[in-house]
Amino acid sequence: MISLKQIHYALAVEQTLHFKKAAEHCAVSQSALSTALAEMEKQLGFQVFERDNKKVLVTPIGRQMLAMARQIKLQVDDLHRLVDQVNEPLSATLSLGMIPTVGPYLLPRLLPALAREYPSLQLNVVEEQSQDLVSLLRNGDLDTAILALPYDHQGLLALNFWAENFFLVTHVDDSLAQKPVVHASELQPSRLMLLKEGHCLKDHALAACRLTAETTHSLQATSLLTLVQMAAGRLGTTLVPEMALEQLVHTNPRLACIPLSEPGPHRELAFLVRPNYPGVDDIQLLIALLKRALENG
Repeated sequence: MISLKQIHYALAVEQTLHFKKAAEHCAVSQSALSTALAEMEKQLGFQVFERDNKKVLVTPIGRQMLAMARQIKLQVDDLHRLVDQVNEPLSATLSLGMIPTVGPYLLPRLLPALAREYPSLQLNVVEEQSQDLVSLLRNGDLDTAILALPYDHQGLLALNFWAENFFLVTHVDDSLAQKPVVHASELQPSRLMLLKEGHCLKDHALAACRLTAETTHSLQATSLLTLVQMAAGRLGTTLVPEMALEQLVHTNPRLACIPLSEPGPHRELAFLVRPNYPGVDDIQLLIALLKRALENG
């Protein structure tokens, strides 16, 4: 009979396409992993992996088997989480994904509150872009993930908990710095600096201002901090979500932030979970805690 350990090993090889890396991921020796998978293939009666000294390939029938194996692993993981629900709320392990434009600004508010109210919780945080988090969540590699909406999350349940607007951030000597609000029509698209492709914040910022990516500044970055520093250096302007202003803007006397007049909210934050995830009650407790932390600043 195929074991859960063999399924775990096989999924690790599928993910890495490398036996040594898969063994390291599973914290076993390469020989132990290879032996277990060879025995699994013998029991199945077909080859799951083609391997030589240079690469590992998944066979067509192996892909079918691994798709079924992922569902088995997901159901077993959910069973373990169901058992955890018998214990105290938020007292086990929770894997939480966050996008880079949320994590640095939510975690300083969330972690102290969690340590105070749920000290037994072991929180594992993964920071990735939205598409990667959605994939990890669907595969059962994450319990939940915080994303900014709108974003395509078909097949997942969204538990909205926060809405916010964007602010224009520019040098204090910029002509727009003294305005109470800024209209999108007043922006100079050629000076507007945004994140690189793949960051949903870029799409949300463009949508809020009714702009296209082709009209914006050629300077792009992978973090809000870099964009803000470029704005402080008079290289252009940028758009920053409200929750990031305290850390990125208010401590820099060279910067001004002005609200956009475009109707909001410009983005909403939500916890995404699988529809059958058994720990939804824990996620609701987490949401309530996080909302209090955000409202209290």
